[in-house]
Amino acid sequence: MKQVKPLLYTVIAVTLIAWIGYSFYQAYQPKPVRLQGQIEAQQYSISSKVAGRIEQVMVKKGDYVKKGDPIFTLYSPEIEAKLEQAIAGKEAARAMSQQAENGARIQQVKAAKDQWNKAKAAATLMEKTYQRIDNLFQDGVVAEQKRDEVLTQWQATKYSESAALQMYEMAKEGARTETKQAAVEKVRMAEGAVAEVEAYAMDTDIKSWFNGEVSQVLLNSGELAPQGFPVVTVIDMQDAWAVFNVREDLLKNFPKGKIFTAYLPALDKSVDFKVTHIAVMGDFATWRATDASQGFDLRTFAVEATPINLSNKLRVGMSVAIDL
Repeated sequence: MKQVKPLLYTVIAVTLIAWIGYSFYQAYQPKPVRLQGQIEAQQYSISSKVAGRIEQVMVKKGDYVKKGDPIFTLYSPEIEAKLEQAIAGKEAARAMSQQAENGARIQQVKAAKDQWNKAKAAATLMEKTYQRIDNLFQDGVVAEQKRDEVLTQWQATKYSESAALQMYEMAKEGARTETKQAAVEKVRMAEGAVAEVEAYAMDTDIKSWFNGEVSQVLLNSGELAPQGFPVVTVIDMQDAWAVFNVREDLLKNFPKGKIFTAYLPALDKSVDFKVTHIAVMGDFATWRATDASQGFDLRTFAVEATPINLSNKLRVGMSVAIDL
């Protein structure tokens, strides 16, 4: 019995010394680094290009929408009035183009021809009159002044006949090619104005451009929606990722393309992520000072990683933890 007690004391002493040594060893071992990030997802704002009063909102928070689903409608009588004005302007431009294409009316062409015939008859009469006066002048009956006056009148009637002929030709020919082209372009311009207003009118019935879940409804029926103001926001959880702010001395653990496992407390499970993006610039607002004797500070870089097996249970803001 006396021999057992020293052996027992020896075992106890060795065990105590080993435990104390292991405790000191553990105390001086580097502690694991825990990084915490959060889940982010693509968010879209659904708005209108035109201002108006919200007529009806077809969705509510939590609804899942697909591309092309109706979201909300606007009531805007101003756009309807502008559309009527644009349509009227287009019809007026089209009528002017048709007028230029058709040329002068039949009555206008006939009137121009009559004016030419009238001027031609006057010129013929003055020619005969001049010949008679010239014969009398040769016989010494009429003074030279009188003959010159009749000659001038005859020449004037010939110019009047030529001008009337040109007016008649213009009436038959119709508008110039440039005038017709200008009229056609005015029609195109008016049609463009109508198309523009119609596009605005179509934008009063807003449909979703994205797939996702409605996260917010910022305006309700009866409220005024300014141009471009987000009325509904949609989050696409199928396009989700995790964001970590990693100190630069730990950045070597996250090369692009690396797959790592992180723990999500909200789901109480570990999920595999793949590094897809590393910020090209450090975040100067988040930094940590090292030992002053080393003479430099540590910046942080945003690291984004997408889940390999995307879970429908992911939510924006969920915490993600990594132990290094």
